[in-house]
Amino acid sequence: MSKKDIMICRCEDVSLEDLHNVLNEGFTSIEEIKRILRVGMGACQGNTCNLLVQREVAKFLNIPLSEVKTQKVRPLITGVKLKSILENANES
Repeated sequence: MSKKDIMICRCEDVSLEDLHNVLNEGFTSIEEIKRILRVGMGACQGNTCNLLVQREVAKFLNIPLSEVKTQKVRPLITGVKLKSILENANES
């Protein structure tokens, strides 16, 4: 199977080939890779791909997996009830 056919991030449609291309360009931190390829920014928020990306970075840099820093987690802000929006809209 070719690197082009191996999916690393299904949410953002990122292949192993895409990841290796970015690594070969010198981008080796998870945060850099996240900003370039959007891995970890899809519907699963990195629950599927984060470990896969970490492993590939560790292999590329020839370092233990534990030394690869994970992505920063930025949880969504709590929702607002539509009733609150409507009440505030009427006050304006």
